Amino acid sequence: MPDPYDTRTAVHEQHLDGYGTVRILPLDPHADADVVHRWVRAERAVFWGMNGLGREQVTEIYTHMAGLDTHHAFLVVKDGEPVALLQTYEPQADRVGECYEVRDGDIGVHLLLAPAGEGGARPGWSQSLLAVVNAYVLPGLGRHRIVVDPDVRNDKAIARFLRQGFETGPVVVLPEIEVPDVYLPEKTAQLAFLERTAAFPT
Repeated sequence: MPDPYDTRTAVHEQHLDGYGTVRILPLDPHADADVVHRWVRAERAVFWGMNGLGREQVTEIYTHMAGLDTHHAFLVVKDGEPVALLQTYEPQADRVGECYEVRDGDIGVHLLLAPAGEGGARPGWSQSLLAVVNAYVLPGLGRHRIVVDPDVRNDKAIARFLRQGFETGPVVVLPEIEVPDVYLPEKTAQLAFLERTAAFPT
């Protein structure tokens, strides 16, 4: 079956033996709207904060993001199948920057994994995917540290990051944001950090 994404230019591509080829593509807010909306409206994605939004609202949010220099969205594709939504951002331009001491070389990451396929959960699958994301974000973008801010109630996401080598930071309250194109309610988050030297020791 032909890969429907093979005409797009990836910002990162990596093959892992026994896993497959992962490509990280800039998100197309319109072409990718159906798959992204399907993911974010699912109950399992409640902590992503878009459960009640319609397809057009999701499209508008990512169209707005596409015009920013500080926040970027990507579709992660494995062997031609979309498997995750990745967002990167400059912490000093985000509400998380109000909650910890931002260092030069920091980059923020949000990651929403697609639901498991017909075969169900696959041990080690998400960790392999995260390893590719880390390779793009840290050495690929020349950054020194990743910061993540999962909802403090999102035990699965927190555990996933810790298995990948992240170290927990403080629990913080991210302030509410309400601007014309974006509304984010107040959120209690567990900060966690991954140093490049820990993920890619030399």
